[in-house]
Amino acid sequence: MLQRIKVLLLRAVRASVNAISAARVTWVALVIFLALGYAMYRNPPVKAVARGELGLRLNRLTGTVDEWRDGSVLALPAVHEVRVFSLRDQVYKPADSTRADAAAPFQSVEGLSIGVDVSVRYALDAARLRAVWTRLPDDVGADVVQPAVNSVVYKIFARYTVREIFSGKRAEIQQAIETELAPKLAADGLVLRDVLIGKVDLPADYKRGLDALLAEELASEKMRFTLELKEKRVRESELEAEALRVRREKAAEAAALEQVIAARGQDEAMKHVLPLKQRQIEQRKLEAEADRVANIRRAKGAAQARRIEADGEAKARERLAEAEAYRLQKVGKASAEQMEREGALVSRHPLLIQKTLADKLSDKIQVIIAPPPADSGFIGATLLGAGPKQ
Repeated sequence: MLQRIKVLLLRAVRASVNAISAARVTWVALVIFLALGYAMYRNPPVKAVARGELGLRLNRLTGTVDEWRDGSVLALPAVHEVRVFSLRDQVYKPADSTRADAAAPFQSVEGLSIGVDVSVRYALDAARLRAVWTRLPDDVGADVVQPAVNSVVYKIFARYTVREIFSGKRAEIQQAIETELAPKLAADGLVLRDVLIGKVDLPADYKRGLDALLAEELASEKMRFTLELKEKRVRESELEAEALRVRREKAAEAAALEQVIAARGQDEAMKHVLPLKQRQIEQRKLEAEADRVANIRRAKGAAQARRIEADGEAKARERLAEAEAYRLQKVGKASAEQMEREGALVSRHPLLIQKTLADKLSDKIQVIIAPPPADSGFIGATLLGAGPKQ
């Protein structure tokens, strides 16, 4: 029985040991997996290069260097060393030197503190990056550009006065900075794009003195311009007076010349006008003589016409008188013959006298044929009952 219990206990101990060993293996595997995941997270085996960047991969086993731009590349931990550099333009501005009362202002040749807004635009040189990338720090701007810029800019500003820095020689200072700074950056594989000098902050005391000086200079410039303007006005007045005098002289000369030309023209015109006037007078005389002859001829013609008209009128009146005499003769003959015929007719028909009388009295009197009275009296007496008394 005891032997059996021992066997059972031994089997239980072995089962416990096996269970503990399996749990340890699981935990160890889990720890290893987590460690590998963390290592891959911290050092991913695939590196990506974005647009505008350049990647360099060093193989520690072979010593070869690979370069690539856009895309991804395999980077095994402990085998490859990969660095990605930005090829875009970057700008560095000394922030502690923009104001005269800042932490690190620039110094002029007079020893005055001034603030200058300096901007340095640079970029990595892709052609030389393969040669210098191993010695470039991670922060190129802070570890390479800033010391180089400060060493050059402070030195160059110390060569010039405040007035030259402020206004007169900005372009010269900018060119000097570019000339000295470009080789320093090129030695570290950097390309200097441009150097810009912006606002200049002057010390308060110098600014007040400069304002006063500028005011005096402006006043003197104003006075100089005023004097020049007055001189120009005086000169202008003199020129205007001279021009007026010349214009008057020219006008007088032109008027005299015009009068001379007019007199000459009148003289020349009179030479042509006098013969013309003479010819006009002669022409008028001839015209008057022609009018007189024409009037005489018209008068003679009119007199002759009146004589012809009078002769014609006389002949016409004579002919009219002859015609009237002939007419009267004919009418008389016709009347005599008619009276002769009428007398013969009345002699034969005495009642025609009474009819004719009644016709001439009125057209409204009715004609009554009555026998004539025996005593040959008025026919109306018989009609009225006024016959002769017995």
